[in-house]
Amino acid sequence: MQEDFHYYATYCAAYIAGYSHEESQDIAYSAQFVDVCSRTLLSKIKGPLNAATTQLQLELMDARTDPVGLQDITRIWSAFHFLPGNLLAEKKKCSKHYLNKYRLICGPNGDLVKKTVELAKGKPVQSVGIAMHVLADTWAHTNFAGTPSLVINNTNYVFYELFPEGEGFREKLIKFVHKTSTPDDLENSIYTNSLYQSVENSIMNLGHGRAGHLPDYSFVRYKYLPAWGEYEELIKDNPSDYMKAFTQMIYAMKCIRTENASFEKDTYDTEAIAPWRERIQGIINKRQLLASDDWKAFGEELSGQEIEDFVIDKYFKEYTGTPKKERAETFIGKFTRGAIAHKGMVIDEISKTGNKLAGAAKAGFWDRLLGRRDSSDEDKEEA
Repeated sequence: MQEDFHYYATYCAAYIAGYSHEESQDIAYSAQFVDVCSRTLLSKIKGPLNAATTQLQLELMDARTDPVGLQDITRIWSAFHFLPGNLLAEKKKCSKHYLNKYRLICGPNGDLVKKTVELAKGKPVQSVGIAMHVLADTWAHTNFAGTPSLVINNTNYVFYELFPEGEGFREKLIKFVHKTSTPDDLENSIYTNSLYQSVENSIMNLGHGRAGHLPDYSFVRYKYLPAWGEYEELIKDNPSDYMKAFTQMIYAMKCIRTENASFEKDTYDTEAIAPWRERIQGIINKRQLLASDDWKAFGEELSGQEIEDFVIDKYFKEYTGTPKKERAETFIGKFTRGAIAHKGMVIDEISKTGNKLAGAAKAGFWDRLLGRRDSSDEDKEEA
C-alpha cells in the first residue's frame, strides 16, 4: 500500500472508529511512518536501530544474503509488510527449507493478525498505527512473502489485468518494464517491476517487487500463475480486498479502544461505513496512481478539521531535543518501543514453529523491552 491508504485512509478509519481528530492524525502518522523508519533515518536521529520497520533501496543493495543477512531482511519485511497468514501451512512433497518459505506467504485473517491487534491494546496510539499498517498490508500484499525467494515471489509473462465488462471481465496482458524513473502507465497497463534474477535469494525477489506496484493500487484486479501455487490461475481483486481492509481496520480500532473487547478474525464493521459506502467504494475503484487527495477530502468532511499532510520529520526535534533517559515518552520514542515490541512478537511466533528464516530474539531482549533493564544502548542490538 501507499501513503494514500496508510496515511489518509487510516485517518478516516480511525475517526470513524471513534478516535478524535488529533488521535486519528497520530495514528495515521504512525501507520505511514512504518514505511520510512529505516536504519538510515534512525541513525540520523540517534534512535534505536532495532526499531527499523523498513529498509531503503540502498540499504537493500548493500544487504548480505547469507543466512544471517536473510534473517535480518525477513525480520523486518515479514513483521511489518508481509505478515504471514499461516505459520503452520502444509505443502506436500517439498523440502523443509521451502516449506518454511511457503509458510511466510502473506495473507489476511491469520493468527498473527489477531496477535498484532491484541498487542496494540492498552498501548499508545503509535502502536495502534503500527498495527493498522500491518493489518492493511495483509490485504494488499496477499500471496507474496517478506523474504527473498524466486519460487515464492516471481511472476512470469502470463500476467493479466482484469477490467470489468458486462457481467465479467476483459483481460489485458500486462507489460512489465524496469524504468523506475517513469511512472506506471495505467492507460496501457505498463508497470515497473524489479529486474528478473534467477538466484533464489536475490534481493530482487523480495516481497512483491516482481509484481511492481500492482498490489499497492486499490483499483486494480489481476491474475497470474504463481510457482508456489503449482502454476494454477490466481485472481487478486484489490477493490474488494481494500474495502475489507478498511472495514477491518475500523473494527480492529474499536476493539483496541474498548475495554474487554476481543478482536475476532474475518470480522468487518460494514455498518459503520453505511452512510459513505458509495463514496468510499468510489475512491477505491478510481483508476489513479495515488488516491491521497480523495481520501484527504473525505477525511476532512468526516471530522470538519484540516488533515495535515505527512511530514517525515514532524517529531524529530522533539526526540533529538529530549534527554536520552526521557526519550521513551516522546512521539518517536513511543513509536520505536511499539515497533520493537511488534517485531519481537512476530520473530518469536515464527521461531516457535521451528522456522529459522527470521532468526530468534537475543537473550535479554524481552527484559529490555519490558523495562527490566536499561535499554539506552542495548536497543541498538538486533532482535
